[in-house]
Formats: sequence, structure tokens, C-alpha cells
Amino acid sequence: MVRRLNTFSGRHRTVDHTALYDKSIGSSESFAVEVIRGMACGRTLIGWGLAWVSAVVMAGPPYQTDDPEPVELHHGEFYIASQQALTADGRSGSLPHLEFNYGALPNLQLHLLVPYAFNTPEDGPSQRGRGDTELGVKYRFVQESDDTPMVGIFPLYLAPTGDQGRGLGNGASQFYLPIWLQKSWGPWTSYGGGGYWINHAQGARNSLFLGWQVQRDLSERWTLGAEVFHRTEQVVGQGSISGFNVGGQFNIDEHDHLLFSLGRGLQNAQATDRVSSYLGYQLTF
Repeated sequence: MVRRLNTFSGRHRTVDHTALYDKSIGSSESFAVEVIRGMACGRTLIGWGLAWVSAVVMAGPPYQTDDPEPVELHHGEFYIASQQALTADGRSGSLPHLEFNYGALPNLQLHLLVPYAFNTPEDGPSQRGRGDTELGVKYRFVQESDDTPMVGIFPLYLAPTGDQGRGLGNGASQFYLPIWLQKSWGPWTSYGGGGYWINHAQGARNSLFLGWQVQRDLSERWTLGAEVFHRTEQVVGQGSISGFNVGGQFNIDEHDHLLFSLGRGLQNAQATDRVSSYLGYQLTF
């Protein structure tokens, strides 16, 4: 399955401090205003750095919820994709990000995701550059049977390779410790679970993610599905996030696939997720 970038959006609107002063201020006052404006812009970009991480930590593409199924032994998956999230304060995401998964051992998958991030705050300059690098290992320890679901873990480490000062990274390391379940019956598949995010960035909170997804194979080419998810507060004062995505997969052939999703927040949506989207190409081999 594909991974979906983690949407971590905070409130970060820049305040226009110049409105507090008269147009006839002296040169010293003008200098002070510029300093204040620069500081406010810096705070905005740092806030967007935290926000970007939430828009760029992926789960099971094209969804935020993941599954426990690893890539088969000595097989691989490669993705080139883009994810974006729109809030009242601007737009952020990846354009694109590259993801690689490889079945290194039976029931064990290695994972790498490298994003080219962007941030477009409503009240600040647009920023682009390398984002935070994601590394992980997925391990399935219970196989699916007629009576039991498949169960696996997928711990992740996010290295702070993005520039938080430009709003392109978290500014500190993150760890994600989830457990996932999956069950299939006929053309239907359902998976979900949750995990705990440990975030060492200043102003961030550790948080809990819960999500569940259902999908149906309509034909050999088309699969459609939907998910609901909830995440506790990630930034002090931001509040919790709940939302949904609908999406699917189109199989061009045995090795080439297109994935897509579109959704929005149901709770605290203006500040965290007015609209979010995922579009990607997957190569399996």
C-alpha cells in the first residue's frame, strides 16, 4: 500500500503590525516596524514548518490510514506523488515526494520517503525545498485467516532534514509507533488501527492517530474506497483533527498504477484541513 503524508496544520497567520502605527512615523519607528514584521514572518514560517509535517507524513497511499501488509519478499514499490492540504492560512504539501518500499525479508518491508516540500502561506512568501526524510520498517506478525485479521506494525522515524525556518520541516525528530489490522472478504478489503506520534519539536505535542478504511474492487482495473480518521492535538492551542478521504486506484497494467484521493476535515477544518488531496504513480516490480 501507499503512504500518506501526515497533516500537521497549526494556526500561523502573520499579524500586520504596521497597522498599529501612523503613516508619519519617523525613521527609527519605521526600522522597529520592519524588525517586528520580520519576526512575525519568521514565526509564521516556523508554524508552517510544523504544519508541513502534518501535510507530508504519509500512511497507506492514497490514504492517511495504513495497512499491515508488507511488500512481498525481494519485490518492490516505487512512488512519485504529490500531496497537498489547504487551510484558511495557506497551502502546503509535497510536489513531488519519492517513496520506495522493498521486501527485504519474509513479512518485513523497508521504507524510505523523500519529499520536495512547498509552503504557500496566505500572508507570507512561498517556500520550496527538501522536506523531512521518512524511514520505516513494516513487519507482519499475524497472517490473515478465515477467522482472524492480518496484523502488523510499522514504526517510522522522521529525520529533520527540512528547513523549519523556511516552513519546510518539523525542526526536530519524530517517531511513529502504530499497529494495523486488515481483513478481506470477496471484493471487499478493510484495514485500520492507530498509533502514537512522538514529536520533539518546540511547541508541538505528542499525539494519537486513529483511522479506518474500506475499499471495493470494482474490476481488475478499478478499486474505490474511503476512510475516516482522528488525530489528537499536534500543536499547542490547535485542537484535535477529524476528517475523511475518498479515493481509489486505477491499474494501467500489472506494474503501473495511478492512485488518488480527495477529502477534508470534519473537526477544526478551517485551521487544519479545508481540502486535502493525493495524486500519485506507483510502479510495482
